[in-house]
Amino acid sequence: MAIKDLGQLNEMHIDVLKEIGNIGAGNAATSLAQILNQKIDMVTPKVRILDIAEADKALGGPETPVVAILVELYGDIRGIMMFVVGESFAKSLMSGLLGEEKPDCLHLSDMENSAFSEIGNIMIGSYTAAIASLSNLEIKISVPAVTADMVGSLLTVPAAEMGSLSDKIIFIEDDFVNSGNTITANMMLIPSLQSLSKLMNSLGITL
Repeated sequence: MAIKDLGQLNEMHIDVLKEIGNIGAGNAATSLAQILNQKIDMVTPKVRILDIAEADKALGGPETPVVAILVELYGDIRGIMMFVVGESFAKSLMSGLLGEEKPDCLHLSDMENSAFSEIGNIMIGSYTAAIASLSNLEIKISVPAVTADMVGSLLTVPAAEMGSLSDKIIFIEDDFVNSGNTITANMMLIPSLQSLSKLMNSLGITL
């Protein structure tokens, strides 16, 4: 394993991550359509390697309200994944699932919290299934933890945990099209370097 940080990934490694992002986003769009019982199309996701410190800017700025679902990965791949949705996406989800007109994304009810936990579980599962299908590796996820807060506050706690693995993250920006409206969701993946090496090796690529 030659690299010491995600920032040292080369173009071939990034292409692999983009392919995982494409398959994961396709799975997620299918899952989302089933959850909402609506037609959902996807736009090709954008995959970037970011400093953890840059994540708040990519998510709209430190004062942007979001809902995040965090899980730990274990099995053959270890690390953290966090699915983050902004207010418009959160309201679309809650309106479609619970029939709510104006849910308060910073103060979730128990029912809303439970719904987001299930949605996050399904959406993150879409990505881990993409990784597993490409690599033939076993990936398990922990029970999702749901947090509704401003981006700046949201990232302070997981940043410490993420930083123990790397000061870089794999940031996947997904645009889903529903009835002509585009709604954006973001997936952050922070694998251990050992896990990333195992993933690349399973695909015949040296890290």
